[in-house]
Amino acid sequence: MSSKKSIDLEKSLSELEAIVEELESGDLPLEKAMQKFEQGIKLTRGCQSALKDAEQKVEILMKSAGGENLQPFEDENED
Repeated sequence: MSSKKSIDLEKSLSELEAIVEELESGDLPLEKAMQKFEQGIKLTRGCQSALKDAEQKVEILMKSAGGENLQPFEDENED
């Protein structure tokens, strides 16, 4: 197992959605908005790390299953 703290991706994404809604409402005082923004950045980094770890595990599994000719995933929605 990884020494990194495991995160619950779905929970983190739900928390991020709630933070975005709060920030978009414009009802938060500046200090509270800055705290929420910082919390959102930390959650985003954790989610990105978890997704990268999952991607690496899938690549390892595919290679060990004989899929040496893997093509990188290209998201049609990326800019």
